[in-house]
Amino acid sequence: MLDFRFRKPTRQITKDFSFRRKFLLFFMMFCMISLVGRASYLQIFAKDYLNEKGDARQLDDVVVPAYRGMINDRNGIPLAISTPVDTIWLDVKALRKNNPDELKKLKKELKIARKGEKLSEEDELLILNEYQKQKLDKLQQMENLLELPKEKLSSLLDEQKPNKSVVYVAHQIDPAIGEKIKALKLPGTNIQRDFKRFYPAGEISAHVVGFTDFNEKGQTGLEHVYEKTLKAKTGLKRVIKDGLGNIIADIENIQEPVNGKTLELSIDQRLQYLAYRELQKAVEINKAKAGMLVILDAKNGEILAVANEPTFNPNNKKNLVDGSYRNPAFTEVFEPGSTVKPFVVAAGLDGGYVKPTDLFYTHGVFPVGNHVVKDVHNYGTLDLTHVLKKSSNIAVSQMALKMPPKYFWNTYHQLGFGVPTNIGFTGEANGRMLDYSRWHDFERATLSFGYSLNSSALQLARAYTALADNGILHSVSILKRDEDIDAQRVFSSKTAKSVRAMMESVIMKDGTAYDARVDGYSVAGKTGTVKKASSGGYVENKYFSVFAGIAPAKNPKLVMVVMIDEPSAGQYYGGQVSAPVFSKVMSGALRILEIAPDKKETTPILLTQNLNSIAH
Repeated sequence: MLDFRFRKPTRQITKDFSFRRKFLLFFMMFCMISLVGRASYLQIFAKDYLNEKGDARQLDDVVVPAYRGMINDRNGIPLAISTPVDTIWLDVKALRKNNPDELKKLKKELKIARKGEKLSEEDELLILNEYQKQKLDKLQQMENLLELPKEKLSSLLDEQKPNKSVVYVAHQIDPAIGEKIKALKLPGTNIQRDFKRFYPAGEISAHVVGFTDFNEKGQTGLEHVYEKTLKAKTGLKRVIKDGLGNIIADIENIQEPVNGKTLELSIDQRLQYLAYRELQKAVEINKAKAGMLVILDAKNGEILAVANEPTFNPNNKKNLVDGSYRNPAFTEVFEPGSTVKPFVVAAGLDGGYVKPTDLFYTHGVFPVGNHVVKDVHNYGTLDLTHVLKKSSNIAVSQMALKMPPKYFWNTYHQLGFGVPTNIGFTGEANGRMLDYSRWHDFERATLSFGYSLNSSALQLARAYTALADNGILHSVSILKRDEDIDAQRVFSSKTAKSVRAMMESVIMKDGTAYDARVDGYSVAGKTGTVKKASSGGYVENKYFSVFAGIAPAKNPKLVMVVMIDEPSAGQYYGGQVSAPVFSKVMSGALRILEIAPDKKETTPILLTQNLNSIAH
């Protein structure tokens, strides 16, 4: 039997985990203290830094658009306005990125359809495909709304194809379409509000007003000349955006937008329409190459209308030919022909080289050196009135040869021939006139009936203000003004009135411009029929048909010049081609401006069917 009393008891070994527990507790407390410390540091000491980083992610500076200045006629009728349009551009990176909110929405819809069943990996893939399909559908809808080629936008989703980070989709679209695109809620879609220039008068005032480019920068006409005045200055504001880039609140205005200034023209759009309509008809009827017409206020030189044919539509510049947008009435020159003869008579009278009682013997041919000056007919002996009435080249040549070259040249120079009008238009013509030191007798003779010099229609119209306003030549202005501070006297009042009275005979039945008459009003004017010159000399059967006139002749209010280039329907004399245009336009203009008739012997006048609408 074994005795266990003397057996040494066995020692029981137990493991002690207290150190590990203490280490774990210390570590956890350290982490908590570190987190609390870090949070306290960020909240207290690094607050500005966090605000800056947060603002950088949510705050943004956006451009505030401003309106370009309007261009109005003298009565406030708009000729150029800026209308709001939208520019659409896509952020390709944002477009390709999946929107978590949209994916959650699709998951929720699928769970409802599956009655709360847990979604599998296949379901997740199905949701992703559905999301991509919806995105593709929205891109296709955008293509249809903007009338873009198919797959032009949908191809942007292909991540295998390298694309620009930003793609401009469309410029200057209707804001209504922009709203429809915004409603698609397509990621990466940005709609920027811009402005597009619109010209209500279209081709009627195209050469005067001009047009702008896509950035609303003036390219031609007044849009270019007064770019600094019309130009708008965009503003800048700070906003808060959400994660999708939508503006949710305005914070502050950094820079206020400044709209462009309104330009008030001297143009009267009622007269402009009338001039355009009648000039267009005349060019068509006479099968002419081109035409131009200028109307000036006789008392202050304001340009009331300037029409050109052919013209263009500034609202649609797709087929615009380079150079067709220049204003021919300001930039193109022609030899004015017999329209300068009244100036020769006035210069002769004012200088004492011609007397009111002088008679001029014309026999159809007048030799000057080795050359010969001819009249259309043998007019015999003519007084001053009949010199203008019959438009005798021989008689005015005799006058010119009586005047010293320097005096003769100075008269033309004072009238503005060879001198720019400084209207401000790009490419404005100076005209050409040889210096008197280079004149021979034949040059002096040809200058007296409008050859050997050239001018624009505007320059010729300006010269006629010296006869219309009793010897005072006016500067010209395309902007509305009350008076001309740059006016200067060229002829004495007595001489101007005398010559104007002689010019009334031109409109008589046996004068050269009976078709220029205006019923109820006295008219003074002068015709010009000029052969066109080329590098080889003057060309047969190609003419400039010109008429310059003043009305009412007794107390002038308006000056008008009409020029038809290369009429080819059979008639080419200024009195046959241009004078009828003057008559129709001047008749309507005088009544639109409510200028009282100055002739007692009036006959009933049937106004054109459009005159009523023009006046309104």
